Amino acid sequence: MGYSLQGKLLEVCSCGGLCPCWVGDDPDGGTCDTIVCWHYDKGHINDIDVAGLTFALVAHIPGNILKGNWKAVVHVDSKATPKQKEAMLAVHTGKLGGPLADLAPLIGEVLGVYDAPIEFRVVEGKGTIRIGTAAYAEMAPYVDAKGRPTKLVDTIFSTIPGAPAYVGKATRNKVSIPEHKMAWEFSGRNAILGEFSFEG
Repeated sequence: MGYSLQGKLLEVCSCGGLCPCWVGDDPDGGTCDTIVCWHYDKGHINDIDVAGLTFALVAHIPGNILKGNWKAVVHVDSKATPKQKEAMLAVHTGKLGGPLADLAPLIGEVLGVYDAPIEFRVVEGKGTIRIGTAAYAEMAPYVDAKGRPTKLVDTIFSTIPGAPAYVGKATRNKVSIPEHKMAWEFSGRNAILGEFSFEG
């Protein structure tokens, strides 16, 4: 029982670079609108194989990220079977403990849970997210003088606890979920890319 998950993270938000939330500061403008996607390259949850699937949140964060009260719309990969979906929701709502259980209490209200086709691509360090007709984003990491991605480590907040994040910039970040009053479009704002290994 429990879970073991390895994969990649793509995340964009309304803040400028670099993201203040990861270091515990208030978001730019006082609130944050974000898309967060975890793609499982391999792994299992309660002995259920979830390799190749993606779990995504579109969320409004009303203040400092550590104070929680996020309003979130959840999207589960439409390729998931009912058992896989149940397992993914269990792990991301903290029911199975481990590092993901630390994130779950930050969500104050789940506005909806939907199945959606999720396109998750990382090519040559650049990432693209497409969640049905609800959300789209494309991003690339900042790099050093030798072209290596700029890392963010040992932060007070992380959507991939225990792993370094690659900070970057999103050329596009667009959301249209009118039924939950979520709609925005940004360019040149914060992005985070990363790899994770979760055990719980």
